[in-house]
Amino acid sequence: QVQLMESGGGLVQPGGSLRLSCVASGNSYSSTIMGWYRQAPGKRREMVATVTSGGTTDYADFAEGRFTISRDNTKNTIYLQMDNLKPADTAVYYCKAQRKVLPAYTAWGQGIQVTVSS
Repeated sequence: QVQLMESGGGLVQPGGSLRLSCVASGNSYSSTIMGWYRQAPGKRREMVATVTSGGTTDYADFAEGRFTISRDNTKNTIYLQMDNLKPADTAVYYCKAQRKVLPAYTAWGQGIQVTVSS
């Protein structure tokens, strides 16, 4: 298992930028698929971006071109750089770690609020 802790959220104005960080502790971090998910009020939780241990990234359509996920395996940390934020980006953002091979697990951070409002 891995423990995840997000940081970097807060209140920003439309068009602003924010960088989220997620620090992972525990074994097997480097072999996991890491990702950012978000859940807005009244909405289902949705994938924002993922990054494999090899650096392959995947983005939701709404994130493409605005958000960048990165991974620093030496620091057991992933980041989400968010630019040109919109009010629709307002949500609780969660860091996720997933292994699909043994020992398989899914771990979630506690979530961090991002609010985009004027």
